Amino acid sequence: MIDHTGIRVADLELSLAFYLRALAPLGYEVRKRIPGAVGLGVVARHGVSLDPGGDFWIAAAEPLVPRSHVAFSAADRAAVDAFHAAALAAGGRDNGGPGVRRLYHPDYYAAFVLDPDGYNIEAVCHRPAR
Repeated sequence: MIDHTGIRVADLELSLAFYLRALAPLGYEVRKRIPGAVGLGVVARHGVSLDPGGDFWIAAAEPLVPRSHVAFSAADRAAVDAFHAAALAAGGRDNGGPGVRRLYHPDYYAAFVLDPDGYNIEAVCHRPAR
């Protein structure tokens, strides 16, 4: 199991504002700040980030080339939809609207956006429609 991961961003405050809005439907909030970096993690009602600093970090530095892909787990399909809407409202660019991706498996429901630095960010639910 992966404990935490992170990406390098050109503008820490711009990216933090984006991620706070985009990941709010998935239960993320700031868990820790250190100079030049912020850790985000899930709050109790959505699950538990075992690392008290959070499981997703953004750090002020030259963004990685090529840009990486990060997928966040969503509790249900409505959370995927809410992530996509929130990410677009926060300035993200659509990279694949909410829907089933049968290529992966019959219940793979996901949405994709590009963050301010061009990273491909996904929210995914593996549960069948209710």
